[in-house]
Amino acid sequence: MEGLTSMRSKFGPKETMDRLEAEIRAKGMKVFARIDHASGAVEAGLELRPTKLIIFGNARGGTPLMQSVQTVGIDLPLKALVWEDASGTTWLSYNKPSWIVQRHNIPNAESIVSKLTAALSAMSRKATENAV
Repeated sequence: MEGLTSMRSKFGPKETMDRLEAEIRAKGMKVFARIDHASGAVEAGLELRPTKLIIFGNARGGTPLMQSVQTVGIDLPLKALVWEDASGTTWLSYNKPSWIVQRHNIPNAESIVSKLTAALSAMSRKATENAV
């Protein structure tokens, strides 16, 4: 899917999300919310495999992008989705920072994109691959 990164996790959905949240906090970012889409589905009388969204960020990283093009605020703070597919495999997905910048046509954002990309990649790898 264009602009989306998805990584297979060696862990189940709960552990993957907990590990991701720990990594986000360790990087000095704030967790704004965790949304459990599957619980919402149950409340509506529907079924959905584990699907949780975490919303997080850091004003030092996001504000310069919004100062440049305010509409980027629709894609910030950052979000990551931890979900389980039909075969029971857990995935972690997030929007590529370069896609967000391209979508909003933000000029001169290479430095910020590079830092965000590296941070998201490192946090995602630790959440999905590395043993504790």
